[in-house]
Amino acid sequence: MSQSVSLTFPDGNVRAYDAGATGRDVAESISKSLAKKAIAIAIDGEVRDLSEPVTEGRIEIVTRTDQRALELIRHDAAHVMAEAVQELWPGTQVTIGPVIENGFYYDFAKNEPFTPDDLPKIEKKMKEIIGRNAPFTRQVWSRNKAKEVFAAKGETYKVELVDAIPEDQDVKIYHQGEWFDLCRGPHMASTGQIGTAFKLMKVAGAYWRGDSNNPMLTRIYGTAWAEQADLDNYLHMLAEAEKRDHRKLGREMDLFHFQEEGPGVVFWHGKGWRIFQTLVSYMRRRLAGDYQEVNAPQVLDASLWETSGHWGWYQENMFAVKSAHALTHPEDKEADNRIFALKPMNCPGHIQIFKHGLKSYRELPIRLAEFGNVHRYEPSGALHGLMRVRGFTQDDAHIFCTEEQMAAECLKINDLILSVYEDFGFNEVVVKLSTRPEKRVGSDESWDRAEAIMTEVLKSIEEQSGGRIKTDILPGEGAFYGPKFEYTLKDAIGREWQCGTTQVDFNLPERFGAFYIDHNSEKRQPVMIHRAICGSMERFLGILIENFAGHMPLWVAPVQVVVATITSEADAYGQEVAEALRDAGLSVETDFRNEKINYKVREHSVTKVPVIIVCGKKEAEERSVNIRRLGSQAQTAMTLDEAIAALSDEATPPDVKRRAARRKQA
Repeated sequence: MSQSVSLTFPDGNVRAYDAGATGRDVAESISKSLAKKAIAIAIDGEVRDLSEPVTEGRIEIVTRTDQRALELIRHDAAHVMAEAVQELWPGTQVTIGPVIENGFYYDFAKNEPFTPDDLPKIEKKMKEIIGRNAPFTRQVWSRNKAKEVFAAKGETYKVELVDAIPEDQDVKIYHQGEWFDLCRGPHMASTGQIGTAFKLMKVAGAYWRGDSNNPMLTRIYGTAWAEQADLDNYLHMLAEAEKRDHRKLGREMDLFHFQEEGPGVVFWHGKGWRIFQTLVSYMRRRLAGDYQEVNAPQVLDASLWETSGHWGWYQENMFAVKSAHALTHPEDKEADNRIFALKPMNCPGHIQIFKHGLKSYRELPIRLAEFGNVHRYEPSGALHGLMRVRGFTQDDAHIFCTEEQMAAECLKINDLILSVYEDFGFNEVVVKLSTRPEKRVGSDESWDRAEAIMTEVLKSIEEQSGGRIKTDILPGEGAFYGPKFEYTLKDAIGREWQCGTTQVDFNLPERFGAFYIDHNSEKRQPVMIHRAICGSMERFLGILIENFAGHMPLWVAPVQVVVATITSEADAYGQEVAEALRDAGLSVETDFRNEKINYKVREHSVTKVPVIIVCGKKEAEERSVNIRRLGSQAQTAMTLDEAIAALSDEATPPDVKRRAARRKQA
């Protein structure tokens, strides 16, 4: 009697298939039309080739409309690009070509590196290969055969990759017509299923396996999508992102700069520091009454970081220092030879503050906040303006509470985070719960309790928002010391930024022996909740600059108003207008230069000043002003008093307005 395989379909139906039946056989058994659309199958969530025999489990038929199809499209496009390159430039070696976010790349070993001019030729050849609609077929070779074949082709990098495959894994070879490559798979059924919604983006240098001691290769990046409209939208977003690049706008607006003597740290200019302090002041107001703002030392003995565990698992990202005297006079036995570390985070310092003095359960929760300057080593190639730096300010806080208080604290943090984002215009937010990773500390029981509580909190977040806030679960993505919420916001051009976090920690209170006295006069270990809203204040400011394309809301803008005169006869009145606006609390500059007004307007528009007030002889006589908004050619005439009232209201931070409204209602 022949064996059979039992498969469960998404609708709950269970069907039996003969052993050896492939994914394509299953699709055809449902309908011929589905079989034509199918590009792969997924069994218990694992995507596999259509040609692969099915095994028991829950099966899904994957088509090009499935989100999972994107990875297959990009993976197959990388293979086709490699074939195209070798057809155009025989003798070029192909090395590694993975899928990445929004696309793919492949590294090539070629005597003469590729240039951007080569990309259209490669794209044309790729379309030709896709048009051949060659099937992807999988074979399993012995290691010796794989090495012999690739060595005979001169593919030395592939020989090295075969040696790197673990002994318990098959050596898989995928053919697409005559061309083949070493690959784990899976792939779609044929090259034709890739489609033509792809584009090669750029070339770059890359060391083999990322090691500068190895040969330099040429990397070609590409992007691929299921439909042409998706590709067009992505390219449009990239063009918008380039115009909004915070580094470019930072120069134009005179906010900050970077230089070689301080890699990865920001040199803030006056206007940039003004925005930065506006953000900090806003956050301070939002924390007032609930949090104690503290400040932990910048430099601490390495022993503290050994206790916290950072010295063991995070050391490569930390900066260690000794006194200059100890470094230059190692023979001096009186010198302090201890190793200190620049803090990469605030949490160990906050535990020291919590531990100073006996704490009672009646005092909990204790919420400690700090705008702490932290330093983390990032490779020079990873540094990227304000988005990826080595020194930054973390709007960090740690809540010490009982386990019974944990859910309420997580909800309270959630409300604060969402409210902050809304004040900056971010209304599309996804909250993701990251659960226990494979390597972790703490007992399974404590993880069970924490995850159960946070799962209920996640449900409450979605319910309380009426579905406006989306939620998700990321299995295995939690911190090693506890589960966490990640807050991802979407900007004006659709990009997603992960900013806020709420992390439950079983590890540090135990390591440092932190405790409080409970109602039975016994010592109890507190739950420690790490939370950040902006995360890095520098990065959040970079996100804001790009989100608003430099057109900052009036309450955030470093220079809110420029008063510009048309003629010198209006200079005295212009000065009066500026002083009146300053008295009302606005940040104002004047421009009384002997230049045409259109020239002045253009110049201040480049630096993204939100409001330009134009004063001429007529305005001086009538005690009126003309208001020009950034990005608009229109002018609005109003009296000086009306202008002061309107601009003062607009420049009032949203949290201050809410507080004033509450006082008025009371």
